[in-house]
Amino acid sequence: MEPIKVFIVEDDPMVASINKRFTEKMAPFIVVGISNNENDSLQQIIESQPDLVLLDIFLTHGNGLSILKQIRQKKIPTDIILVTAAKDSSTIQEALRYGAVDYLIKPFDMERLQQALQSYLRQRHLLSKNSDLSQHDLDKLNTPVEPIREIIPPSKSTPLPKGFHQLTLDQILGFLNKQEQTLSCQHIAAELAISKITVWRYLEYLVETGKVHIELEYGTIGRPTKRYRINHN
Repeated sequence: MEPIKVFIVEDDPMVASINKRFTEKMAPFIVVGISNNENDSLQQIIESQPDLVLLDIFLTHGNGLSILKQIRQKKIPTDIILVTAAKDSSTIQEALRYGAVDYLIKPFDMERLQQALQSYLRQRHLLSKNSDLSQHDLDKLNTPVEPIREIIPPSKSTPLPKGFHQLTLDQILGFLNKQEQTLSCQHIAAELAISKITVWRYLEYLVETGKVHIELEYGTIGRPTKRYRINHN
């Protein structure tokens, strides 16, 4: 199977790195470039000719929707999956009108990105047929793909619980390892662009395994806030 070239437009270096690692764990996807601004993105997309662009909307310099429109105006033959925190209906509608094949709202579980890539792979395979397509073939495009539960097999010595992924675990541990102070689950989720419930599940697992320590922060009213830090001991 020929590789599917992916270009990532994302102004958060950590998110870009995570998406790159995750995407390249799924054959036959390969990341051919990353950019964090509008002008450079468009030029690199023209030069690298990717099959697929993972496109953020909120950029420090420029706007992802502008990139999408220019891609269509210049008739660049690439597909677009939006990966962004923009969730207002007008933005979503405009992106879909300009031909985005999927739209992922941050924060999301990595399984959702996996599902988007699998659906795109199925679409490419179907549309690459030389013969005419049937209604049944087209209906397959609207059938959700069940994500593979484990892209990255856990270590044989320490198997992960069902539904956990090594990449997400490494992502959270790597982030905590760089922090000098305790952080709340909500703060960690926001920084990593992962849903709060997902981060909480992984943090509780890491606490159980002794890799992360909890400190309680007491306010004037209500329950104390759990704050997490890496356990260097």
